[in-house]
Amino acid sequence: MENVYAAMLLHKAGKEINEENVTNVLTASGITVDAVQVKALVASLSEVDIDEAIKAAPTMMAAAPASAAAPAAEEKPKEEDKKKKAEEEQAKEDAALEGLGALFG
Repeated sequence: MENVYAAMLLHKAGKEINEENVTNVLTASGITVDAVQVKALVASLSEVDIDEAIKAAPTMMAAAPASAAAPAAEEKPKEEDKKKKAEEEQAKEDAALEGLGALFG
């Protein structure tokens, strides 16, 4: 996962995402570099338009306003309702993570 973060930092900074730059970011942050993983990441990102993938990926922040829109006068949810809401939130988070995984193939 750190490799992906390094690539995202490089992208945000407008730097080229290549093996050397990813390795430098990881090394600077004190992370042990696995050259094979870095090489695989760079190869898989070479065919991806990161900006488009980010726009297409669902975000967890988009789900937050929807849950805040619940009316304040609503009665306290029962235990079952709490469990359902927790499961729905978990499903939203899982879907967001799957979208992020698809971003980096």
